[in-house]
Amino acid sequence: MSTPHLSAKPGDIADIVLLPGDPLRAKLIAERFFEDAVCHNEVRGMLGFTGTYRGRRVSVQGTGMGLPSIGIYAHELVTVYGAKTLIRVGTCGALQPHLGLRELVLAQSASTDSSLISTRFRGMAFAPTADFDLLRRAWQSATARGFTVHVGNVLSTDTFYDVDAPDSWTLWARYGVLAAEMEAAGLYTLAARHGVRALAALMVSDSLVSHQSLSPADRQSGFVEMVTAALDAAVGD
Repeated sequence: MSTPHLSAKPGDIADIVLLPGDPLRAKLIAERFFEDAVCHNEVRGMLGFTGTYRGRRVSVQGTGMGLPSIGIYAHELVTVYGAKTLIRVGTCGALQPHLGLRELVLAQSASTDSSLISTRFRGMAFAPTADFDLLRRAWQSATARGFTVHVGNVLSTDTFYDVDAPDSWTLWARYGVLAAEMEAAGLYTLAARHGVRALAALMVSDSLVSHQSLSPADRQSGFVEMVTAALDAAVGD
């Protein structure tokens, strides 16, 4: 059995899945961290791999950008392939001055300006929230590895280039939102619906406050370091 977006056969995908937006980052994760990695998906160029990490079977699947895209892949992974633990690994833009480049944000909750969530709940508000055990394990692993870690609320936005209201992010910042990204709220909502675990682990790649940003090389090396903490959280002790 396959889906419109995943060509994997039953059993090809593990119950633990890392979810980077960029399919080339999925390939990087498989090459750097997995033993005996096998590609399970190439549909639409959205690469996915399955291998082992610390003796535990683990998969990684690219998702693309935005709530609709990650929602498609997460839905199929959970409902068709039996995924139980989903960890988004990606980057974010800092909304607070105390967040530095290459530091780690663990999204305890995810606010959003997306209509996908409000439409699902018929105009009412839902608070998308991470799995606490995954969050705790990721925090422990990251701090043990020397990361500066921030835990709190993030903004999952539908807009990357807000040319009409370029300072709209400051409203979220006034309410303590740590950083902006584009997927966590959708992932957390779907995980809640299906009773599975989810977490978003995000490296600060740029700052809307200071206008600093990482070079491509620094972004890549910092991302790889962060993935280790996410994998440790996923496989446990």
